[in-house]
Amino acid sequence: MILSWFDATEANKFGVRLAELLIERTPADGAFGKRRVTKKHEAMLHHLEQQVSRFKTAHKLNVYKKAQIGNKFKWTLRDHGYDVDYVDQLTSWLMLKL
Repeated sequence: MILSWFDATEANKFGVRLAELLIERTPADGAFGKRRVTKKHEAMLHHLEQQVSRFKTAHKLNVYKKAQIGNKFKWTLRDHGYDVDYVDQLTSWLMLKL
């Protein structure tokens, strides 16, 4: 029972999957952090929000699992060359949605 609290396998996979969805739809040139949000970017955020909502209803998330999702999301984007400030903003947004 207590070990399931620390089993974040699905959470880790979901964090990477969210980052990959963003990578497919958003260039890594950091342009979104420097100009106003476009409709395409808003649509991408809405799609990510829907994915988060579905995952939350299907899985019981505790603080540890939420942190794992955010960590995987953040570092997957950073490893793909996204701007640090942009990644931090997106990760903060994601953590609020979780």
